[in-house]
Amino acid sequence: MPPELAPRAAAGTSPAALPGYAGTTRIDELRATEYRHLDRHGHVYLDYAGSGVAAQAQVRAHHDRLLAGLYSNPHSENPTSEAAGSLVESARRAVLDFFRADPAEYAVVFTPNASGACRLVGEAYDFGRAAPFVLTWDNHNSVNGIREYARAADAPTRYVPLTGPQLRVAEADLVDVLDAGRGGPGRRWGRPGGRGLFAYPAQSNFSGVHHPLSWVELAHRHGYDVLLDAAAYAPTNRLDLRVVQPEFVCLSWYKLFGYPTGVGALLARRDALARLRRPWFAGGTIRAVSVQGDWHRSMDDESAFEDGTLNFLSIPDVEFGLRWLDAIGVDLVHTRVSLLTGWLLARLTTLRHRAGRPLVQVYGPATGEDRGGTVTFNLRHPDGTLVDERLVAREAAAAGFSLRTGCFCNPGAGEGAFGISRGSLRRRLLARVDTIDQYLGALRLPTGGAVRVSFGLASNATDAERFLAFVEATYLDREASSESPLPPRLRC
Repeated sequence: MPPELAPRAAAGTSPAALPGYAGTTRIDELRATEYRHLDRHGHVYLDYAGSGVAAQAQVRAHHDRLLAGLYSNPHSENPTSEAAGSLVESARRAVLDFFRADPAEYAVVFTPNASGACRLVGEAYDFGRAAPFVLTWDNHNSVNGIREYARAADAPTRYVPLTGPQLRVAEADLVDVLDAGRGGPGRRWGRPGGRGLFAYPAQSNFSGVHHPLSWVELAHRHGYDVLLDAAAYAPTNRLDLRVVQPEFVCLSWYKLFGYPTGVGALLARRDALARLRRPWFAGGTIRAVSVQGDWHRSMDDESAFEDGTLNFLSIPDVEFGLRWLDAIGVDLVHTRVSLLTGWLLARLTTLRHRAGRPLVQVYGPATGEDRGGTVTFNLRHPDGTLVDERLVAREAAAAGFSLRTGCFCNPGAGEGAFGISRGSLRRRLLARVDTIDQYLGALRLPTGGAVRVSFGLASNATDAERFLAFVEATYLDREASSESPLPPRLRC
């Protein structure tokens, strides 16, 4: 590595010296064997919130399985079809086992990704004037998009705001929104059995905030079904569906262990799944259909939600990945990630330019309490102005770092972080906005997003140390006048 990027932390200040770190050395052993490709070219991977990293064992298992057997479309009835179907059903059982879900209560619907799982719920949920949609500002766009289904059904759509610099949701605000127009907890929206849908992330993909899992039961007491977005949470935290029982959980498997891509899941309570009504059908989702009779009968189980032919060559890799992660230990990964996150936050927030101004502005919690391994921030010049996140992306890439910049498909958390008011977002003010840069100008924002660093299963102390050294060497006491022009933003 270049000398200027060598770790400069003084003796005793490495994350490896933190109490508890020595107990996570199993991860370092795996890094040297199963994840050696991370270090082959001196690159530093810091985008686990975007995707996990595959172990060599996962790739070998896929290769060996395909060469050892023959598998075909599970919708047929022949030996190769039955072989594929058996592996898919084994993967379903493995998912339920991993999340400690009772198979009598929960079903696993395989989807292309977490977004596909959210769409399944949104398109089939019985929204209406008596069945509202409530969600927190802090949500991925895959959840925000459900509001279009709700609005098409004339359902009230209500957001729960973020409060304060930590970008958390006050529980009192949540209760107020859940109760809005209902006359108190327990009332079922004016019709027998009436419900609403409440959606929120267990962990923010923007700030790393952990929103309480206890909100699932809170929402239940107020008459709501719950869609829990666990895509950012599950890679480094144990989700036990014996203890927390949302109606719906959305997941992307590559977020947990890097491979396979193109496969996600909706974990759904069977009673809630039975209440969904899909607006269409596809191959594999129906028991019988007639063209001349103009009728169809859907399947009675989770396959009614699995459109067309499943990704039967990759779904078995989900089972291997779950067994792999379970063998390492989710709690062990959680401990390692928590130590690295707390260390980096502590170091970043103490960096100061010579004039005394802070170099780093963190969005969300500035400590490791009640948060995950995602650290989102902007850098500031000595005069206090923001360093453009596009510049950080370019220079970090040139220095061998993979990280994320932008707004991370989470506009609500961004609006809370950057102090964007509702008044500034009025449509008439933005009517002639065509580009992202014009949009930022209309909102009077100094930059278009932030920098996001995230740790995961294979992260180690050197990753954190090298990134801190890069930030210090590149941006401390650097004047804005030294920056070169940047290309236009294409999207957020």
